[in-house]
Amino acid sequence: MSIAYAGYTITRVPMLTDNYAWYLSRDDATAFIDPADAEAAILAVDREGSKLDYVLLTHHHDDHIAGAQALAARFGAKLVGNAADAHRLPPLDIALNDNDTIDFGSAKLRMITTPGHTTGHVTYVFDDIIAAVGDTLFSLGCGRMFEGTPETFHTSLHRIATLPPDTMLLCGHEYTLANARFARSVDPDNEALMVRAREVERLRAEREPTIPVRLAEELLTNPFLRAQTPEEFARLRTAKDQF
Repeated sequence: MSIAYAGYTITRVPMLTDNYAWYLSRDDATAFIDPADAEAAILAVDREGSKLDYVLLTHHHDDHIAGAQALAARFGAKLVGNAADAHRLPPLDIALNDNDTIDFGSAKLRMITTPGHTTGHVTYVFDDIIAAVGDTLFSLGCGRMFEGTPETFHTSLHRIATLPPDTMLLCGHEYTLANARFARSVDPDNEALMVRAREVERLRAEREPTIPVRLAEELLTNPFLRAQTPEEFARLRTAKDQF
């Protein structure tokens, strides 16, 4: 399924059990984000026009990179990732540092570091209007803190929270329904959250996806984005792990 947004075409590509990969195009530039399954990724690119410039990797977990090398080889695309985490990624053609940019058609593609889920996790920001957040941020939730600390994870979420409110978030998993149940348990008086939770329940009952989602909506409803301090974030993350 593709949507048009701010000059981009965004194609959501379901993978594995609950993963989402993403294929983006603008002008003549194309990118595929976090291909877990090479065959599914190749089929998606072929369906959208058989062109691929970049394969972008948000972090080293196998359910985000397993298909990367085969996908890049099939289309002659360049593999892009975090220079600091290159030892855990497939061989990179372009190794970026925090706030480095590359051209993406008439726009700029910027990588920002967002550690917490893993120490090397990054987010790709397209022209400050689309952000591929991987497993750092989910709709109504965030990733598990496998390698980071509450301080680093909270800082990463703050970096995303300060992007323009209309930024469209491309998350790595369809976890919104379970996240909504937890969010309502810790923020029961949030009317915007109640509305979002009902919409999520409807969408999932109809087997429809809940993302992408605008940052503005998450700022109103996501308890992890709304946490004011690392200590508050840590309490929420521990509670969610035990929920």
